[in-house]
Amino acid sequence: MSESLSVSVLPEEAVPKRSGANGGWKDFVAGSLAGAAQVAVGHPLDTIKVRMQIGGAAFSGPIDCLARTVRSEGIRGLYKGMASPLAGCAAVNSLLFWAYSYGKFAQTGSLDVTPTLGQIAIAGAGAGIVNSILASPVELIKVRLQVQNSTSIAAGAALFRGPVHLATHLAQQFGVRGIMWGFWATVAREVPAYAAFYTGFEFTKRRLAQALAGGDSSKLGAVPLMCSGSVGGICYWTACYPLDVIKSRVQNAAAPPRGLGYIASAAKDIMKEQGVKGFFRGYTPSVVRSIPAAGVTFATYELVMRALNDAK
Repeated sequence: MSESLSVSVLPEEAVPKRSGANGGWKDFVAGSLAGAAQVAVGHPLDTIKVRMQIGGAAFSGPIDCLARTVRSEGIRGLYKGMASPLAGCAAVNSLLFWAYSYGKFAQTGSLDVTPTLGQIAIAGAGAGIVNSILASPVELIKVRLQVQNSTSIAAGAALFRGPVHLATHLAQQFGVRGIMWGFWATVAREVPAYAAFYTGFEFTKRRLAQALAGGDSSKLGAVPLMCSGSVGGICYWTACYPLDVIKSRVQNAAAPPRGLGYIASAAKDIMKEQGVKGFFRGYTPSVVRSIPAAGVTFATYELVMRALNDAK
């Protein structure tokens, strides 16, 4: 395993310059479009995932959560909180892909050099740290709107009309802490998540290029790229899911936490209340969601980068 992370899957001369090799503003454009595509495809299942994480034993499984959400709130209930990630994911993904490209360049010294899988993982982890700056407030707004339903409102919880209304309320009540609520929990999730995300994608893409395109990944079509992205998405959630459960719990608490010990404290509470299975509630819909969502994300990014690089 350690050897596979220190060398490329293919000999360097067999792997051509990647479609995203030029970086810069093109990473921002391609990342923005990839982020929008990801949200459009994956948000309903993300809502189910978050409600299972927060609701705990209230749901017997993802199908029960889906059925009860649609029954009580209609199809629109699955799209609650979508405005925040739709608006924010473009910015988040553009920053993410730019940071990832820069992380590879910082290690290899050239965009024409194919990084090893170990370097891919390091670049992904670094991108996750940078990404947390925008991802944390976007995720906070999304999570709190997703769990807002008729039951919580009847219990006395405030009703927020949308992301701007909620963000304004949090800023007025808690200041900057209210906007960056759960930032370190987001960092803790993003580092292993994006290390696995990009490594899974790149490993699969190189294997498919070897099998289908004579080692030339620039000749891979949308379907192989989507398959590679789907593997990356599965790796993402497998690497970070317990940390994502902790983050969701922290960001749905009554008040923002202080210090760094809140991550361990939330983990202890989950273990005490639900046992080990509490750290994996909602894992199935997350993985199912990641197959099309991550597939579309990477395929969109790669194909847009090719178009931008080929444009005269």
